[in-house]
Amino acid sequence: MKVVITLGGSLLTKELTKENFEKYARVLKKIKEKCERVVVVCGGGKICRDYQNVAKSFNSSLTLLDRIGIVATHLNALTLISALGELAYQNVVRSVEEIENIPKEKIIVCGGNEPGHSTDFDAALFAEAIKADFLIKATNVDGVYSDDPKIEKNARKIERLSYEEFEKILLKNKQEPGKYSLFDLSALKIVERSRIKVIILNGENEEEILNGIEGKHKGSEIC
Repeated sequence: MKVVITLGGSLLTKELTKENFEKYARVLKKIKEKCERVVVVCGGGKICRDYQNVAKSFNSSLTLLDRIGIVATHLNALTLISALGELAYQNVVRSVEEIENIPKEKIIVCGGNEPGHSTDFDAALFAEAIKADFLIKATNVDGVYSDDPKIEKNARKIERLSYEEFEKILLKNKQEPGKYSLFDLSALKIVERSRIKVIILNGENEEEILNGIEGKHKGSEIC
């Protein structure tokens, strides 16, 4: 089994502590015992947003805001590599071509790569390259809803939906740096063409990510 996991920066930096990174490292080690290949893509989180907000006050371009976000994802990726120790490949991987030469027993950790792309897009590219069985997005929401549950009280959770149904929901959300709500539209096109199942779940409890691997999660599946 091969899997790509996106770890939201909101999870990694909710508490910028050794213990917080350790708990995600522990569950990734458990996942590696069950999977032939594990690729983890780290998000930027609050630190990223804070820097981007300062840059916005100077009317910075979207490209520059993306570049700030990329640096933040690499900070998180390097810290996660530290937490994983020797089980992790010791460099932040930037391209799908690099994966071919990395031993399968290593967990591969990535961040963002190119301006104009979210980490969802990068994760989708990696998933396609390794022929992943599924892509798990661990974030701070427990799945896909018909509308934003923070705004619409009657929003209903959808446990299983098609790529087309998911796209209609995503089109309601603005796509720009720091606001790739739920999933990036361009990333969806990649997983759709390769028929890769996407699981969106709440990773605040790190064991839920392992549940995603085992098919026991409480999130949403797009396939």
